[in-house]
Amino acid sequence: MKTHFWLNNLLALTFLVLLAACGGEKETTKVASDSPVYTLVFLDKTQSVNVNKNYVHEKYRQVLTDIIENNMKNKGDKLEVYFIHENTSKARAMSVMVRSEKDNLEGTSATDREAIETSYSLSLQKEKGIFLRQLLAKLDQQNTGSSNQSTDIWASLPVIAKANETGAEVKVYYFSDMVESVKGADRRDFHVNPPKNDAQAEEDAKADLKKLEQYVIGSPLVTIISPFEPTASSKENNPHVTHYWQTLFQELGAGSVEEL
Repeated sequence: MKTHFWLNNLLALTFLVLLAACGGEKETTKVASDSPVYTLVFLDKTQSVNVNKNYVHEKYRQVLTDIIENNMKNKGDKLEVYFIHENTSKARAMSVMVRSEKDNLEGTSATDREAIETSYSLSLQKEKGIFLRQLLAKLDQQNTGSSNQSTDIWASLPVIAKANETGAEVKVYYFSDMVESVKGADRRDFHVNPPKNDAQAEEDAKADLKKLEQYVIGSPLVTIISPFEPTASSKENNPHVTHYWQTLFQELGAGSVEEL
């Protein structure tokens, strides 16, 4: 009889411990989901990407619109834009943050709640409209200076690492052909010497990791928006270049690497 009593108590205690653990896990998830979103957009302003082409412009415009709509939703959500060229890490072109804040709904009537929600929605949509206009202006901005001769994508890594230090959820978007092209020792120039197969791409990425792992980028979600049409040849849109970046970002700890 005592044995049954002891077993019942043990089972009840185990159940309570498991329940508490599940509750704690849910709370952790909740905290993580409440983190602001830190969006980094890198716009390629080198000679190899022509945003004046109809296909490229429409594709980029649509993705930028989606970024504003999906990532700029709550107070504290931030967007920064950098131009990719010879001096990428110093080429910040735009920095905005959502300021709209919803009033406390606790204890309010249904009518007041509706008014608060409507006011917040209008304020947020106004901000988004301003952000999008600024962002599309940056897309159309031309770079006619000598910096358009080099494509320094490596230089985006310290920018991502700095964003990671904020504790926000970091999302990174590259509007680029991702053809790294920097002269000098220990640098890559994919215009001159692109990877010829996936094995070489992986070998190059892992060799470069030794120089770049100093940048603690966390686990950002990385999206590459290429300027190539679906009918582009592999010579124009080298899949091994994409594989190089997928390997490098994964080795650095990126949460995901997607190409659009």
